[in-house]
Amino acid sequence: MLYPRVSLYALMLAAAGIPLYIHLPRFASVNLGISLGMIGTILVVIRLIDLVQDPMFGWAIDRWPRAQATFAVSAAVGLAIGFPLLFALEPGQAATPKLVAVLVLLFSAYSLGMILLYGRSATLAKQPDADELMTLAAFREVGMLAGVVIAAIAPGVFFAMGASGRGYPAFGLFLGVLSIGVAIATRPIWRRPPVLGDTLSLSGLTNSGATRLLILALVNSLPVAITSTLFLFFVEDRLLLPGKAGPLLILFFLCAGLSVPLWTRLSHRVGPKQTLLIAMPLSILGFVGAGFLAPGNLAGFAAICVASGAALGADMVVLPVMFSVVLTKAGLSASTAFGIWSFAGKLGLALAAFATLPMLEQSGFTPGDVNSAEALTTLNIAYAIVPCILKICALALVLALPTEERTR
Repeated sequence: MLYPRVSLYALMLAAAGIPLYIHLPRFASVNLGISLGMIGTILVVIRLIDLVQDPMFGWAIDRWPRAQATFAVSAAVGLAIGFPLLFALEPGQAATPKLVAVLVLLFSAYSLGMILLYGRSATLAKQPDADELMTLAAFREVGMLAGVVIAAIAPGVFFAMGASGRGYPAFGLFLGVLSIGVAIATRPIWRRPPVLGDTLSLSGLTNSGATRLLILALVNSLPVAITSTLFLFFVEDRLLLPGKAGPLLILFFLCAGLSVPLWTRLSHRVGPKQTLLIAMPLSILGFVGAGFLAPGNLAGFAAICVASGAALGADMVVLPVMFSVVLTKAGLSASTAFGIWSFAGKLGLALAAFATLPMLEQSGFTPGDVNSAEALTTLNIAYAIVPCILKICALALVLALPTEERTR
């Protein structure tokens, strides 16, 4: 039951991540009346907190290895408290400071759980070798993607059942109950003796090759961060497909989940680098295709969700394993390193929001309203063209990586 419990903890974190990364911009703008520019600024300010906080979480996990269960429960409790508070917020003068306070709690809890889960890969794997780390990653990412699908479905289901506020308050309570249940069910995995390494240092990161992977992770996170931030806007306002965002999001992540075993098997056969070189062009084709879609083209965007979702599966399973392997081979403590990794990923989200949301606001874009051709063109460029360019940059960084030995 070790790996299924890992999947379950990953499911909880992923179900928490979807509201923070996808639902938040639209919820805050439509339900709370906060401007897109202000939302982008809030996310950047929270990232400044993460700059200090995430590496500190990693350091604390390495410093007190016997407290794994305490850290795991603390993360779940933070999510259980934060989400009901988030989706119970109402518009008004105090909406913005309340939103900031709740988001600090939620992002802190989410970060702690993610850093613990990824930083303890060598501990949670049956053996701390490349093959077992890849197998663990497959279970972890399938759990992640199951959580994503649940989170994508839940608000619409609650709304269809008559819940108020487009289903968000009920969704917040659901996430709270889920977090507590998962915390109880997964306690046994945090009793395993931790696999520890040497204290992390800049020279250790550089010599192991981890610094290069951190840069790749940041650049590679930007396209997904942008499309995640703008997904609901693109589907409902650019493609004019109201009510279809939820099913399309589910399709996207289902394809990502179904692709994980295939990418895992391919990575065992040809190596992680070659696997990424096969997967990344799928993302690039998806971005290019999205830019040329006509309004109402549901079938075309569904096909793009299939291709880009499959490509995301490779990113999710391969890159963290590559990072874990170089840290394990170098004998370095992984949690502090994954604290930096976590910050890099969230920095990508903040940069995406800070760069795109004010730009959309300046062009006159208004979610859920009739928009000008200029505003929709800006949305199209932000959602499709900019991520395409960034993904090509990430592909170039992968090409520059040394060719690794095959894992099997």
